[in-house]
Amino acid sequence: MTDTVIDAPVEPAALAARLAEESAPDIVEALNREAPEVAAAILLSLPHERAVEVLDQPELDCAPDIIEMLPRDRVASFLSGMSADRVTDVIREVEEPGRSDLRARLDAETRGAVDTLIAYPEESVGSIMTTEFVAVPTTWTVGLTLDYIRKVERTRETVYSIFVLDPRTGALAKAVPLRRLITGHPEDNILSVAPNRRPVVVSADASRDEAARLISKYDLLAIPVVDATNHVVGIVTVDDVIDAMIQKQTEDVQRFGGMEALDEPYMSINFLTMIRKRAGWLCVLFLSEMLTASAMQGFEGELEKALVLTLFIPLIMSSGGNSGSQATSLLIRALALHQVRLADWWRVALREIPAGLTLGAILGTIGVVRIVIWQKLGFYDYGEHWFLVAATVGTALVGIVLFGSLTGSMLPFILQRVGFDPATASAPFVATLVDVSGLVIYFTVALVILKGTLL
Repeated sequence: MTDTVIDAPVEPAALAARLAEESAPDIVEALNREAPEVAAAILLSLPHERAVEVLDQPELDCAPDIIEMLPRDRVASFLSGMSADRVTDVIREVEEPGRSDLRARLDAETRGAVDTLIAYPEESVGSIMTTEFVAVPTTWTVGLTLDYIRKVERTRETVYSIFVLDPRTGALAKAVPLRRLITGHPEDNILSVAPNRRPVVVSADASRDEAARLISKYDLLAIPVVDATNHVVGIVTVDDVIDAMIQKQTEDVQRFGGMEALDEPYMSINFLTMIRKRAGWLCVLFLSEMLTASAMQGFEGELEKALVLTLFIPLIMSSGGNSGSQATSLLIRALALHQVRLADWWRVALREIPAGLTLGAILGTIGVVRIVIWQKLGFYDYGEHWFLVAATVGTALVGIVLFGSLTGSMLPFILQRVGFDPATASAPFVATLVDVSGLVIYFTVALVILKGTLL
């Protein structure tokens, strides 16, 4: 981090004056269109509270770069006003020695919270939780709790959920929604408005997907994160989960397209990084597609005898790849939503076999009808054995679509079982695998049906 103070030019200052009355998300959208140095200058011209609110938004691109361009004294002021989980996200992305410098500028309380949060694995609940929540002892009244909320509201991530703790052990006893709290009598004990059920909790070491599943299942605005002794170490709010899920889905979509996930927005990532992220998978897929050429070379003699078979190779390959990609997409999503588990692989296989046969029969029928129409109407002459060619194409499509569906549905299970992200079972990878196998199936069927005629 440098000591250079950025003097906001007229243009950023004027833009800051216009943005000052906008909401924080709108300001973030405007800053994301600017270079980091311009965005930093605009932030310096905004009112302090508004600037902190903007920096607290996860949607702000290049926040670490912007932070490092700010004067050191202003950085300390901004960081002290931000939520601990957001500060942790920013510091995690800053390279040394800037990271240590930022950490040293935090107040003792925030530094302790950041040190705790940054120690959790990146995909865990602990990495997205905040330590700023409302907790009161079981001995408090409704009125006393409401007075306390009024005092600390500005320093808490959310006040929609109040966590009631055992005063002796500090363990979580109840979770009270704010809606129930404000309907209680001020002199009643807070437990009188608490729901008659155990609080829904999640471990700090659990996956983010588990927090999202629980929040969705129980319609929660925040879920307490507890340790092994049932002490609340933080909370995960619904907006934190949404931000994490958007990021996760973005990464999954990019991996599913056959590339490494981007760490930065598309327009911010440099050319060499973009090439590195994309070239690796493209090379792997290209080398895999070479197996297709090898498979065709293995059937070179059959191709010479029955050149008409080459007309349907693109049709055969695309049908198998498409069916495999469909199955993969369905199963990756089902695994992510816990609709199926690893132990359900055989159930999935039993569903995909009849599905693959039916889908293959539909495509095979269309393929046969197409050949018949083209032959009868004189669009193309497939030779004297045209009906056997049609039977070959139709039968091969049944086998290839069945194989594609079964392979595409089982691959996510295999990858998850060995510890990989199922999203890496990308559509291009599945398509490549099925392409090679599809050619083998196609020519094997052709050898059986056309033996003694064209072959």
